[in-house]
Amino acid sequence: MGTASRPCIRRLGLLLLSAGALAACVTTRTPPAPVAPLAPMAPQPWDARLAQLQHATQWRLDGRAAVAIGTQGWQASLSWNQDEDVSDAHLAGPLGVGAQVLRLSPAGLLVNGAPADAAALEALQARVGFELPLRELRYWLLGVPEPGAPATLELNGMDRAAHLEQAGWNVDFERYMVVVGDRLPQRLVLTHAAVRVRIVIDHWELGQ
Repeated sequence: MGTASRPCIRRLGLLLLSAGALAACVTTRTPPAPVAPLAPMAPQPWDARLAQLQHATQWRLDGRAAVAIGTQGWQASLSWNQDEDVSDAHLAGPLGVGAQVLRLSPAGLLVNGAPADAAALEALQARVGFELPLRELRYWLLGVPEPGAPATLELNGMDRAAHLEQAGWNVDFERYMVVVGDRLPQRLVLTHAAVRVRIVIDHWELGQ
């Protein structure tokens, strides 16, 4: 072999040594440690959760309501906004009763922006088909009974409300959803005499 080819052999040898060193670096590199999954948040016990939710004053939800009264019924979208002691409920959609905007506060009830006197309440009940339990519903939607009023309550295996009897209504909590590390109702059914109200909640927002 000629002397002219020796520098090429040396360069090839150096390249092979460099490649081997790089391969050694790659093969001996310690793989990153796997990331441990976050531990699930421990659910609050019922007593702590009951007091917290009964005093919750900033929250809202969006969902749907389906009402059956005997062989009649209607459906609507439902939005509820709770701000301190003011409850705003908005029912809209192909109700058969028209859109209704209800505001319940310590000052009384407003229906579509007007004070609800006896005549207005009678008209509302005639259009909806039953007397809306707005005062209690503020708490039932959160999965707790109205405080200070008699109630019978059964809990499920998750230490959450399964069945509630209050103010002449039966409330069955059929499904819960995870909201800010806890569980809030996603589907509940209210029954009173011939009235059956099914509420499905699609979205929750909890204030501080």
